[in-house]
Amino acid sequence: MKPDLSLVDPLQYNLAGRVNLGDQLSRVALMFPDRIAVVDGDREVTYRELRDTAQACARGLLARGLQHQQPVSLLMGNSVDFLATFFGCATSGLVAMPVNVVLAPDDIAWILNDAESTTVVADAPLIPLLEAVLPNTPAIRTVIVRGEAPAAIAGRAVQAWADLAATPGDPVEVVVDDRDTVQCLYTSGTTARPKGVLISHTSLTVSSLSNALGLGTRWGSEPTVLANVLPLFHTTALNTLVMPVLFLGGTVVLASPFVPGDFLDLIEQRRVTTIMLLPMMYAALVAEQRAHPRDLSSVTMAVYGMAPMGTELLDAVDAAFPNAAVILGSGQTECIPATVLQWPEHRHSASDSWGPAAPTVAARIMDPTGDLCPAGETGEIVYRGPHVMSGYWNNATANATAFAHGWFHSSDIGHVDDAGVVWFTDRLKDIIKTGGENVSSVAVERVVLGAPGVAEATIIGVPDDRWGEAVCAVVVADATVDPATLPDQVIAHAKSHLAGFQVPKKVLVVDAMPKTATGKVQKHVLRASLRG
Repeated sequence: MKPDLSLVDPLQYNLAGRVNLGDQLSRVALMFPDRIAVVDGDREVTYRELRDTAQACARGLLARGLQHQQPVSLLMGNSVDFLATFFGCATSGLVAMPVNVVLAPDDIAWILNDAESTTVVADAPLIPLLEAVLPNTPAIRTVIVRGEAPAAIAGRAVQAWADLAATPGDPVEVVVDDRDTVQCLYTSGTTARPKGVLISHTSLTVSSLSNALGLGTRWGSEPTVLANVLPLFHTTALNTLVMPVLFLGGTVVLASPFVPGDFLDLIEQRRVTTIMLLPMMYAALVAEQRAHPRDLSSVTMAVYGMAPMGTELLDAVDAAFPNAAVILGSGQTECIPATVLQWPEHRHSASDSWGPAAPTVAARIMDPTGDLCPAGETGEIVYRGPHVMSGYWNNATANATAFAHGWFHSSDIGHVDDAGVVWFTDRLKDIIKTGGENVSSVAVERVVLGAPGVAEATIIGVPDDRWGEAVCAVVVADATVDPATLPDQVIAHAKSHLAGFQVPKKVLVVDAMPKTATGKVQKHVLRASLRG
């Protein structure tokens, strides 16, 4: 059955019932116009102000000739203006494309060319990056800079973001379909060229509400207060953390850069309820809190991700945040995080797990032939549900692989137990094959992180004449240990907790790990350096 819409104007019909990120911001602004939506340094921006600026950005982008579903590249750090521009793109039916600004200029140029982008919005401190990128991106016609800028960069006239954000006019009302693309985020491209991940308004809306439910985000008179330090060009900060809070009328406190003492002061002063950090950040907070205690009783949700966290550190986080549920969340750009999320009780009953699937996601295990596996059997973790991307941009081959057998393929290996809890073994590419045995780098990392004197650790496979691959631990020493003695201590600790074939054959002590902008260790860089 379908309605007869022959007498209904298509735009009016679309506006009445569509799924659109910009509409959600407007709805919250109607309910809580004077509530603080975003704290950005000394700026406090209300929902009314954020909505009005987003509307102005939408008008300004359309006035510059952008057409439906064209990308707008954002080379911007964390700011309320980033969010206003993002919502402006959503409102106007354009595609927001935040770009990882710590990538090399050649990589950024490749992304802009691949996306066929004609418009870039950038922060003034990134003008040197623009000067390196623009000569290699001939399709870029419109350059909009937030802050002081020259009249032209690489032969392109520069327009002011302040003018964009002050574009006058009526509210923007254009047809935007539920499955239109709202954002494109490029993958890290650690093993091949980055891939553009297309996410629809429907996917981001459903995942935002799902994350709000899983993270205890509140709607009503006692709003959630999120302190966010992770980069907004990454799915975790933008989609998992910030969007759910703004969807439900909470307050987002932008807290970059991460300085442990400043972050704890912010929690105390703003009565922050929700945080998400990397394990190394939690370690720094614990140390700072022990030295200079603050009142952290307001925090009710402390999420971690990107890497495992040892038992000793988890216990210390419990003590530092006495009223918080400490849980692990996981996911990936192609299937908006969190696709799996621990429940608070899993902190002690299944702390090494990924937790159950989100309520709007089905998580199963698939064997190489495409058959789904029973509980307890190991295979590839696959997903179904509205969190899943619309597909990769301009990459038919990758789409065929990703959606084979009617499920999204994560390239993660693991199993699901009888209670529906997902247990992650490793990334498919990070499984170490040594002496005929498969070793999970993640399982070994958890043990090595518990060795005395280890501040950070990662496990990789390196070529070995005898074993094929040898298990190699790369570690950073803490201040309590002589780095020269650490390899023997790590191996002794591993021998007491692991099977013989899992024990690292080599231990390399380094001053620092190569990492992505979100703190993930770049194992491919370590492998290349050891093989080179």
